[in-house]
Amino acid sequence: MKIVKATNTDALALTELTLRSKLHWGYTEDQIEGWKDDLTINSDYVDNNEVYKLLVDDTLVGFYAFLPETNLKVELNFLFVAPEFIGKGLGKLLITDFIERLKSLKYNEVTLIADPNAEVFYKSAGFKVIEKLKSSIEGRFLPVMEMRII
Repeated sequence: MKIVKATNTDALALTELTLRSKLHWGYTEDQIEGWKDDLTINSDYVDNNEVYKLLVDDTLVGFYAFLPETNLKVELNFLFVAPEFIGKGLGKLLITDFIERLKSLKYNEVTLIADPNAEVFYKSAGFKVIEKLKSSIEGRFLPVMEMRII
């Protein structure tokens, strides 16, 4: 198992993993189609952001991606694990690697907009909800979360 920097040739595989992971949480094909632009990772995105992939026996099983907003703050845009690996500790491995990477790069704050299904996961990693955004799904809100890095 290893976490390495993704390259722009990984874009399609990252997008496919993202879509499969989203479907795991019970969203309909129509909902996924409506979010496809937000869930698509193209080669330009990989070239212009920090994207790291988790490989098990050279197979992509998860990844995270972040965008530095300032010299001190970043936004976590993506953190996904392949559905067949959800619940096996790989999400925790990815978030731990992400936080350690931020520490080594001297960032002190991270924000994200979470899927409601992932809110408990991020809270367990030390994130706090600072706001709730109205979702495109009626009666659903997306938690905006942040964490200070020490």
